Amino acid sequence: MRLATESRPLSNAIVGVPLLFALVALLQLHIDRQTQSAVPGREELLLRSGTLVKKLSLGYDSLLADIYWTRAVQYYGTRVGTRNQDFELLWPLLDLATKLDPQLMAAYRFGAIFLSETDEGGAGRTDLAIELVKRGIAQNPDEWRLDTDLGFLYYWRLHDYSHAAAAYLEGSKNPQAPVWLKLMAARIAAKGGSVETSRMLWSQLYESTSDPHIRSMAFEQLRGLRAQDDERHLDGLAEQYHERFGHLPVSIREMRDAGLLQAIPVDPDGFPYVLGPDGKSHLNPASSFAMPRVPERPPAEPNPADHRSNPAPGLRRE
Repeated sequence: MRLATESRPLSNAIVGVPLLFALVALLQLHIDRQTQSAVPGREELLLRSGTLVKKLSLGYDSLLADIYWTRAVQYYGTRVGTRNQDFELLWPLLDLATKLDPQLMAAYRFGAIFLSETDEGGAGRTDLAIELVKRGIAQNPDEWRLDTDLGFLYYWRLHDYSHAAAAYLEGSKNPQAPVWLKLMAARIAAKGGSVETSRMLWSQLYESTSDPHIRSMAFEQLRGLRAQDDERHLDGLAEQYHERFGHLPVSIREMRDAGLLQAIPVDPDGFPYVLGPDGKSHLNPASSFAMPRVPERPPAEPNPADHRSNPAPGLRRE
């Protein structure tokens, strides 16, 4: 009886492994047929259950994961850029590959790109791309690059700046992560309207880093946030002036003379702000100060700049 029991796993392997690889071969033939066929139709994946495939693999999880990942690359490559493609098998292939091998980093990172591509002929499934990357983060919490991928998806694909900033910030907590993750979090938070969050992050960078380039960048960003605060405050006072006098002020001096300001505020370079015809404040054309911009890519290290004033926020007076 014991001998029969011990031989059962071996007999299962003898039967199961060839069966599994036969199914994978049939899957490949199916993909090939669909790739070569000019007639659109509904595609079916032979095995969609990661749990079932994992049981059938009998220890060949990583090998099968590589096979499914290779099939996903092939499947995507033959369809991208072609009109009227639905990419129906792309998600199941990536789903199976990452369930079989939760550490298959390429499937998470490049698979998310495949799923989220929105150009003509792309899959256009950013929702599934986010789900895939979040699964990768859960399975590989020390891999900070996945947090950057998640931030990218939120920022570029969905324009969801709060979630993008949170993703970069989470990745920056990894001791191995480069400092630019926190820089991205701070800049994107500012673009998304979370000025206080952005100021907190830049202040932390300014106080904690010994890198002169990063310190200089943080310094300039803090000056920019202060200027944004100044302009918002002045715009609010211009509205109060309009409500009181029935017309917009033509200058900041007018608002001071009306008692709304004690002094005329100046930008971080010492130049007084000016008002446009619409009553909105902006930087003086004579000022050399420029508002820092959110980068389109992870920021490169800037050249150091002169630290000419205290970066703490708040209106300065002329």
